[in-house]
Amino acid sequence: MRIPGPLRSLSQGEATVVIEAGDVRGAIDQLDSRFPGFRDRLLDPAGNLRQFVNVYLNDEDVRFGGGLDSKLEERDEVSIIPAVAGGVRRT
Repeated sequence: MRIPGPLRSLSQGEATVVIEAGDVRGAIDQLDSRFPGFRDRLLDPAGNLRQFVNVYLNDEDVRFGGGLDSKLEERDEVSIIPAVAGGVRRT
């Protein structure tokens, strides 16, 4: 799994973490078991991805595929990408 800069404090500074799981949800569970706090940052209380968190399986947003139940194969890359919003409005 690729961990974005803002969440690396949870992963003890690791930018990538090797996880063995059958699906994306299992990968998040394993990541949280190893580095507590990830589940709360990534999933809402109902167990869905938080609105401003994107998770990609290889180059595809899981929301447009199998969601958190997307199956993982050996060597797949899961990337956590926080949504970026904001900016300056010029008048």
